[in-house]
Amino acid sequence: MQDVNQDPFFCEFGDLPEDLSEFLNDDFQMDLDSLLNYEEPINFGDMGMPIELPNIDSHQQTEKEKLKGTTSNRRKRQRVPRSQQSNDETTPSRPKRQRTTGQPKPKETQAEPAVTQSTDTGSDLSPEERFSLSTTPPRILRFVPHNFPFITFPGTPGVQVVRLSPPLIRLPLPSTAATPTYIFVPAPSPPCTQQVPPLSPADGAVAPVQMSSSPSGSLSDTANKAMSPPCTAPLSPSNELSSKDLPLPQSPTVIDIPQAVKDYIQEAKAHMSQACQVLEEGLNLTANYVDMQVSQREIFRSGKSATKCLDKELVNMGDTDQKKSLLGQSQIFEDSNGDKPKRYILLLGNAGMGKTTLIRKLCFDWSRDCVPQFDFVFLLDGKALSLTEATYNLQTLLLNLSSFAPSCTDPEAVYAQILADPKRVLIIFDGFDELRDYEILLQTQEKDLTASLQKNSKAQNYTVKRLYSAILQRVLLPGCTLLLSTRPRGTASQLLRRVDSFLELCGFTPTDVETYLSQYFTDPDVKASALDCLKNCSYLNLLCWNPGLCRLVCLVLEQSKGSVDLPRTLTGLCHQVLCIKMKKDCKSTHSQAEVQTQISLKSVETETQISKSTQLKKCHRNTQTKSRAQRHARSHTQRARRSKEREEEVYEMDEEEIKSVDSDFARTEDRELLLQLSALAWEGVKANSSIVPTATSAKLKAFGLRKGLFLSHPLGTKPDMKEERGRQDREEMGGVEEKGVETEERQRVKRTDSSDDLIICHHRIMLWANPFLQSYLAGAHLSLSRTVSDRNFLQTLPFQSGPKGRRRPQREELELTQRFAVGLLFHKRTELHRLHSHPDTAFRDMLISKQTLVKKHLEGLSHSDLTAAQILEACHYVYEASLTHADGSRDSGSTHLVTHLAVHLPEVLTFHGVPLNPPDVFTVQNVLRTGAAKGRSFCLDLEDSGIRVSGLRALVGLSNINTYRACIADVIALWEQLEQSDEEGQLEGAVSKFKIHPLKATQVCHIEHLAKLVNIHVHRKLSDSSSRSDTILAEGVPAVKQLHKLEFALGPEKGPLGLPKLWELLSGLQNLQHLDLENSKIGDKGAEKLSSALASLGSLEILNLSQNSIGDVGVKKLTKALTDLPKLHCLSLYSNVISDEGAESLAAVLPHMASLTDLDVAYNKLTDVGAKSLGASLRNCQKIKTLRMWNQCIPYGALERLQHQDSRILCN
Repeated sequence: MQDVNQDPFFCEFGDLPEDLSEFLNDDFQMDLDSLLNYEEPINFGDMGMPIELPNIDSHQQTEKEKLKGTTSNRRKRQRVPRSQQSNDETTPSRPKRQRTTGQPKPKETQAEPAVTQSTDTGSDLSPEERFSLSTTPPRILRFVPHNFPFITFPGTPGVQVVRLSPPLIRLPLPSTAATPTYIFVPAPSPPCTQQVPPLSPADGAVAPVQMSSSPSGSLSDTANKAMSPPCTAPLSPSNELSSKDLPLPQSPTVIDIPQAVKDYIQEAKAHMSQACQVLEEGLNLTANYVDMQVSQREIFRSGKSATKCLDKELVNMGDTDQKKSLLGQSQIFEDSNGDKPKRYILLLGNAGMGKTTLIRKLCFDWSRDCVPQFDFVFLLDGKALSLTEATYNLQTLLLNLSSFAPSCTDPEAVYAQILADPKRVLIIFDGFDELRDYEILLQTQEKDLTASLQKNSKAQNYTVKRLYSAILQRVLLPGCTLLLSTRPRGTASQLLRRVDSFLELCGFTPTDVETYLSQYFTDPDVKASALDCLKNCSYLNLLCWNPGLCRLVCLVLEQSKGSVDLPRTLTGLCHQVLCIKMKKDCKSTHSQAEVQTQISLKSVETETQISKSTQLKKCHRNTQTKSRAQRHARSHTQRARRSKEREEEVYEMDEEEIKSVDSDFARTEDRELLLQLSALAWEGVKANSSIVPTATSAKLKAFGLRKGLFLSHPLGTKPDMKEERGRQDREEMGGVEEKGVETEERQRVKRTDSSDDLIICHHRIMLWANPFLQSYLAGAHLSLSRTVSDRNFLQTLPFQSGPKGRRRPQREELELTQRFAVGLLFHKRTELHRLHSHPDTAFRDMLISKQTLVKKHLEGLSHSDLTAAQILEACHYVYEASLTHADGSRDSGSTHLVTHLAVHLPEVLTFHGVPLNPPDVFTVQNVLRTGAAKGRSFCLDLEDSGIRVSGLRALVGLSNINTYRACIADVIALWEQLEQSDEEGQLEGAVSKFKIHPLKATQVCHIEHLAKLVNIHVHRKLSDSSSRSDTILAEGVPAVKQLHKLEFALGPEKGPLGLPKLWELLSGLQNLQHLDLENSKIGDKGAEKLSSALASLGSLEILNLSQNSIGDVGVKKLTKALTDLPKLHCLSLYSNVISDEGAESLAAVLPHMASLTDLDVAYNKLTDVGAKSLGASLRNCQKIKTLRMWNQCIPYGALERLQHQDSRILCN
């Protein structure tokens, strides 16, 4: 119950008089028994009085009537005797409820959701129980005193009981304790809207009252502590109002955001705008960001396997289709049709493709109000799964542990707003390196844990893993939008059932690479020189397709003196990047020491000036003392300057000595630490983790931070922990500050401390700064470490036979590590000694031994048994081994590997379904060129590989390519490019080598592309405006003329979308021999369209029309065209809806189909009548070998008799 002085609605009607005896008369005492003992359920929604909204004028008029003593006349409801209220006369009436003396007073609460049947027990119910009880019509006491001036309130669907203290009415009843007085007032909810508590934190459960948002229109930041609006019971058939009685609808309900929450949102946007600017060392979002191309991907959704690999389920689009599917960043959260927003989005991309950068850009756009559909954006880091303490809840997870979250002054109000409107919340999961991490979190939780989360998500007894799992499974905040980033490899059976949008980062185009270099190199001359060097190094230019590798290439270009010094492989690139980081560290160490010296000198001069001024004040009258002090100060300054000059000379000597020695690993201590880092990197690759173990020594962590190999990563924020953060930083830095070396990370922390809106790091972990450098160091450990024996090294090589070879596909990090391990073995030996601690002789013997193992392993492979992905990886291994030398020279040992692979590759080289990025195409091209020198020729299958048109041009232009298959749209784009560049010879070869037989269309775009190719074949030109290709296409497109089999496999869902294009192009396939339209649901209308197209298919031999819902009408249309197919020998009408009438039409034309040998009409609706018609017609068809026509409508005896008459009739 609520005190009347606290109710905002009751206070508007003024104060009640303390003594109401003047309003009572004698009739009131006479109806006392009925007043206390009568109970009748009243539904306020059934009242016939018109519902009016309160206004000031009516309120003032009511006040005047109260002062005059007048009362408003009300029509009383007819009292029905209790005996008549029961439908059955034998049913006993309910006894009257008596109020006993000394009954305990009900507990007082701040707010009641609704008046239930008993007001004494309603306060003890939980919020969920109160909400469930509020769905039934309330039963209340109706007091009907005579001549009592009741206050007139506007009628509303909900009513609230308010206790008056002290009691308003005191009646001297015998043996009755004084009881408080209750009156009825309107509920504080809006009169024309129905508010239901948000379905959060669990799907289908109701949030407790203290977790709900503030009432509509309230801007109080403590609304969750105040009275919550009562929930109006939904209209049931018993209390539903007619349309005439319903109040006029007002504006739709909009959840108002309290001012404190609005302030937090603006603060979060301001903080996120500043925090998202920093990308990495020396780069920021505003100056160095290049628009990331995101494409919409589709999946097959075959449903045949319980454990599905996501990369195999994704539909690989061609380059042309991928460009059409590109999305702007504003379209990421919108449906393609615009009718339904995306709520579960998966962002895919390999290592270095820019997933985290794109997410930062999205957060930055939200901070600038470019993503208006969300009020809150929370970034949850996958690295936080390393926090195993069960001390978190949903509120602390979002407001404290999420990245870029500012400190919150009123977390309760913000959390209440999040629960009130979860559709305005975007939660981003980043930092998950593998799909397996999501699959583990999407496993079914324990029932007790799920129930606990649904009941109260604010309890401080959950781990980060459990909260992540609850959000991903839609147990918490089921209406929010989720954006998940990961790499595309691995099993994703759980995600495939939940995700409604698959996005993938496409990488940089050549234009994007030039834009990135223009932003990286601000000097025009340096930029032009870098672009020239990059164009002269083809493989390095293609590596820039990956934004992460493009950044490493820029580091190398910044330090290189020309294209001669540039690396030629990925192994050489990472080796040079590591050397550059060591050089920068050495230079930065000396520059920092020089800065410290300057600071010390300045402090000495400052102290000298202070002492000078002090002496001047003290010795103002003594000129001799003053001059002596000045001479002393000058001599002190001169000594400091001489000291500075001597130190500069020492540093110049040190720099000269360092230049004479290799600056990368000048110290033995650094070499030993680098070897330890290599072993640590290999352990991380094996565990598929980029997190540096906490047990790592502080010295090794400090070394990794100085070299830029490690990154101190914060996890969330927590207020009032500045001292704790400083202590953690000092421990992680390993006492670097004690040596006088202040790292960039420490300086950034200090800059953060000095800002006004201070964010204190709750947890900090150490990460590998770059995945490529981690894999490179892991490969160095495998190849060059003393602790890795030859046997263990052989087990880490790829393409293992036996049970290990049949395991799931290898992860990306492991493939990179194996590639680096092979490449380093054939690297320049004088550079490799810096990565090991062997003596020269022992190191040479070790290299020779492991090189022999690699050669024997790769040469012993059965290339015909390798998959397309394994063949591609083998091309990378032999390329890294053969061209790793910095000067581009080759030795006989390394070139033997690529020659052996090129000689033993199968003639039909297929990469069907394997994504081919630009570096992949380059390595395949390298092997094919070597094969050309050995007289090998190949037939390439590049369908569903996503190869770019530029890569397709590079492979098709090789002289030893006999035929090739690729996406039809990309091939047409290639022909158009060759025609525009006036390369007639290349165009003629590209047209003549192209093959499409046999063609299986699984997507609508496949039929559209085929229709375009057939149109070129028919009109003998690429386009209406082109004329250069007329000679080449004078006889049409050879691929169309050689197409003999077309399988239309779009299925019943997509099939109707592609059928119109199919009917148009069939007339151009005059050499088609096999047409398969099974399970396309063409129906009778489609059969009519097909019959028109069959007239031009004179070469057709096999026609499969199974499972197409063809009836008698469709069969009649088909029979007219079937007689015009002289070569048709196989016709399947299996599982259609053909009855006896259609069977008779078919039987009539069978004798005229001279070449038909097999007919299948099984599983139709024909009876024994139709079966007999076909059996009789079969006697006149001597060439037919089999006739299948079994179905449930034909009696077995009748079919058996027909089979005895003609053995060509089959029962199954």
